[in-house]
Amino acid sequence: MAKQHSCSNSSAFQQPHWMKIQLNDQKQEFNKRLTKASPHSLSQSMSHSSTDSISSAVSSKSSEDESSPQDKLQKTSKGLSDFCVKNIKQADFGRREIEIAQQEMPALMILRKRAGGEKPLVGAKIVGCTHITAQTAVLIETLVALGAQCRWAACNIFSTQNPVAAALAEGGIPVFAWGGESEDDFWWCIDRCVAADSWQPNLILDDGGDMTHWISKKYPSLFTEIRGIVEESVTGVYRLYQLSQVGKLWVPAMNVNDSVTKQKFDNLYCCKESILDGLKRTTDIMFGGKQVVVCGYGEVGKGCCAALKALCAVVYVTEVDPICALQACMDGFRVATLSEVIRQVDIVITCTGNKNVVMREHFDRMKSGCLVCNMGHSNTEMDLASLRTAELKWEQVRPHVDQVSWPDGKRVVLLAEGRLLNLSCSTVPSFVVSITATTQALALIELHSAPQGRYKQDVYLLPKKMDEYVASLHLPIFDAHLTELTNDQAKYLGISKHGPFKHNYYR
Repeated sequence: MAKQHSCSNSSAFQQPHWMKIQLNDQKQEFNKRLTKASPHSLSQSMSHSSTDSISSAVSSKSSEDESSPQDKLQKTSKGLSDFCVKNIKQADFGRREIEIAQQEMPALMILRKRAGGEKPLVGAKIVGCTHITAQTAVLIETLVALGAQCRWAACNIFSTQNPVAAALAEGGIPVFAWGGESEDDFWWCIDRCVAADSWQPNLILDDGGDMTHWISKKYPSLFTEIRGIVEESVTGVYRLYQLSQVGKLWVPAMNVNDSVTKQKFDNLYCCKESILDGLKRTTDIMFGGKQVVVCGYGEVGKGCCAALKALCAVVYVTEVDPICALQACMDGFRVATLSEVIRQVDIVITCTGNKNVVMREHFDRMKSGCLVCNMGHSNTEMDLASLRTAELKWEQVRPHVDQVSWPDGKRVVLLAEGRLLNLSCSTVPSFVVSITATTQALALIELHSAPQGRYKQDVYLLPKKMDEYVASLHLPIFDAHLTELTNDQAKYLGISKHGPFKHNYYR
């Protein structure tokens, strides 16, 4: 595995650029109270998100959705046509969604105010491949506000919120994405982002590694100008380390996935709330007494298990890591193999980031009515190809809900074709997305602003000081006040009274 660089032991992070993004009042420290976010209506946010989900589901059956956006010539109100979305006329609705999300994403809004005048991303040309939702739109527009030029595609064929994509395009950002893309559409959109006339990216923001993979495969010469990659998913990070091991990682890469702010907040708390939302919206299921097996007890698995346990489901865990398995046992879950429990469970949830976790032999042994879904990044966790055979009948019973029937009448319910459940079938909390998005923005600023040669062709972890800075930006929404170490206490612990408070190896 590639060497993981730490901040405190290397000059790589001495006086990083993101540390310079401060208020004019230099005396303000992280533990001081920032301006409290204005109150907002959570019910309004849920209302709009729910409406978007329902309207998207209904519109998927309309004649308009039967034609590909590639076949339409669309223009913004300013006459721009460098985009491809479902319907540019939905831009006003998408704008309202983005404005609602901004209220729950305080750190990005603070970054805009603190660095907007300086514009640390001037000259940055960022090509992005992430989920295109109201929350990521706030990130994209923050990058633009900081001086960057952006082109964007979706990392998931189902997760794009069409009105939001339209709003971004109307705002002048070239977006190529729509909900319900085919596999061919997916790669076409990525290609249109990269292969633009008179535009060449110099930074990549990736979620899953597909953009990095596509550029490596079709446009490797672009890496001569690319300053680095920021990757936020476990799948994408695996790919980066694999490239590094064989000497094919041609630019520096920031591993955001293993940042504390990503693991302990986005992966844990986001999944803890959104797993139930996704299952409820698609199946109307009641969880009390249901038997569920969660494959994987990383931060995503921990969040899913905690949510299911709180609603009195009987939860089993499968694990390969003895440390994670012991954590599951101590948290009150029974650790078993999938083969041991597959006949009795009502729901199967994968969240390993691996491949071939649920195989045809497992599908064959499931009881009738079993729900199968994935909370990992990619649908590779299930061997779905083995289900597409002549003897099995597939039927779509709801948007993102397929029923697979066996010859004896048994049926298995598959959600989102095995893709990421929460972002395909529901929405995710804006606040936790804000934490990861802020980390991504700071990582991009650091790569763009770093002097030539600071970062090698390697995979880097972000410093704990940055994690703490991101966390501090989110505390004011809770009216939280940090305790400050005395000089004597800081000396006793051997740390600065202003942090970092954890070593770089802390996870």
